[in-house]
Amino acid sequence: MKLPPVIYDVIDQTSEQLSHRPQLQQLFQNCFPNTLETTTKLLDDGTTFVFTGDIPAMWLRDSAEQVSPYLPYLSIDRDLRSLIRGLIDRHLFYIQHDPYTNAFNEAPNHAHWNDEDKAEMTAWVWERKYELDSLCFSLNLIYEYWKQTRDDTILGTSFLHALHMVVTVWEIEQDHEKRSSYTFERDDCPDIDTLKNNGMGTRVRYTGMTWSGFRPSDDACAYGYHIPANMFAVVVLGKMAEMLRYKGNQQRLLRRLTKLHKEIDQGIQIHGTYLHPEFGKIYAYETDGFGSYALMDDAGTPSLLSIPYIGYRSMDDPIYQNTRRFILSKDNPYFYTGAYAEGLGSPHTPEGYVWHLGISMQALTTNDREELKRLIDMLERTDAGTGYMHEGFHPDDPSMYTREWFAWSNSMCARAILHALDNKAI
Repeated sequence: MKLPPVIYDVIDQTSEQLSHRPQLQQLFQNCFPNTLETTTKLLDDGTTFVFTGDIPAMWLRDSAEQVSPYLPYLSIDRDLRSLIRGLIDRHLFYIQHDPYTNAFNEAPNHAHWNDEDKAEMTAWVWERKYELDSLCFSLNLIYEYWKQTRDDTILGTSFLHALHMVVTVWEIEQDHEKRSSYTFERDDCPDIDTLKNNGMGTRVRYTGMTWSGFRPSDDACAYGYHIPANMFAVVVLGKMAEMLRYKGNQQRLLRRLTKLHKEIDQGIQIHGTYLHPEFGKIYAYETDGFGSYALMDDAGTPSLLSIPYIGYRSMDDPIYQNTRRFILSKDNPYFYTGAYAEGLGSPHTPEGYVWHLGISMQALTTNDREELKRLIDMLERTDAGTGYMHEGFHPDDPSMYTREWFAWSNSMCARAILHALDNKAI
């Protein structure tokens, strides 16, 4: 598609700032517009379909993050504003179709990631892995659009109905064992691609938090309360409360989401922290409410590393700083090091592979110039000569990588470069 004028302006301005680093300049010129140039479709119904890259489906999470670098410019470019509004309208349609689905088709064509999945599939559903963070990203996109544009027409019936459905699902999933009818099973696959216990997932105890079947990596949760996603839910519920107070006449829904906000946050504080013998009080990645914890972090957002990015706590919060030191150490089973890079990986990709998303998120959650410079250098030297980012790559040989075309990773790299420039680190 043709790029909105403001995107050309940002590319030109940033390219001038990076003129002393031609390779990094080219990386930004490739990555910043990549989503709009290659994965965005303006549909006949006025909505916008943003697919993930090498997979033809639209993930709620990925699509929101893919366009995130463009949101600061909505107030100054009508074309861009229309494009993002179209994406929001498509998010609202998908949520109202099925709030438990993580990825959707462009049309009701019955295309599925796996035709044999034991799940409530429809013609629109590409994959029905319930991921709490997906709904968070949709609501956050709506809020950020509204704050940038003050387009009050977004606060209409479709938004209110979708928000009601999200709140209802999160209330149900607070008591997953007793109230939820959601199940997901996949045969002949790695354990992380299916839920145990007849598709219900491992047992959980009521904590006030809300359950998630899968992580932002699309891998199954080891324990059903994914702490970073619950943190994100707290943040977006606060944002939705602001929107409802502005709109008025939605007191019942406002009371429900305010109660949910309080209960989830209390659950995080009571059940989501762990006293580590070396790092002190840290946030756990997952818990079941029975006292079992996953002490780790994954490169997919939301992660524990991304806590300041999603707005749950500040960069200098003491528990976050303890958690960050743990995450970026050998004590985190998914922190890898090599000759060319070090950073977060994921059980979703081969053991030892570092994710560009993790490096970008580390950059987006620090204002330390030396750390930023080191991380931007790392992104620059690990593109395997392609001029683009990937999913995972071998830190001793960046030419060994997964996903040649992964637009979310490109968008986050562009954001990291802009953040480093803002901090005068490059």
